[in-house]
Amino acid sequence: MSPALAERLVALSRRIDAFNDAAGTLAAWLGVGTVVLCFASVYLRYAFGIGFTWLQESYVWTHVFSIMLGSGFALLAGGFVRVDLLYERFGKRLKAGVDFAGTLLFMAPFLAMTAFSGWAFFLASWKMNESSQQQDGIAAVYALKASLLLFVLVVGLQGLGLLARAAAGAFAPPPEA
Repeated sequence: MSPALAERLVALSRRIDAFNDAAGTLAAWLGVGTVVLCFASVYLRYAFGIGFTWLQESYVWTHVFSIMLGSGFALLAGGFVRVDLLYERFGKRLKAGVDFAGTLLFMAPFLAMTAFSGWAFFLASWKMNESSQQQDGIAAVYALKASLLLFVLVVGLQGLGLLARAAAGAFAPPPEA
């Protein structure tokens, strides 16, 4: 691999990292929103005897979207569990090769399966114009089900970033001494 191609791959990886870093920030704010909405719902119910189904559902929605949107950032930050007994002992190039193979062999099929089933799940909800089972609940439940596709997008992008970085590290010629 040419040094110029390796540099372009690293640059692509950095752009994807920046996107998922921003998505992680948004996910964090959605987490704060989840807490505020949940607190408001409980406070209104127990302090004033007032309950709103849409308010209860809204903190579930913000929680779901914070998890799905933040998954790419979690991958970027190393927040997923790794079961690598020897990985820490590997050299830089071997680690890059393991990351490359692992992304292609494990992450890509998982994301493809999730996208396929998530699309069917979303589409069925969209076609029936699914809404909350409660009269005063949030309509457009298909938007909530679309969060699976959002998960595939952000984790898939970060996987692409991992592939780009791993390819640059594993297949680039070693630096000249």
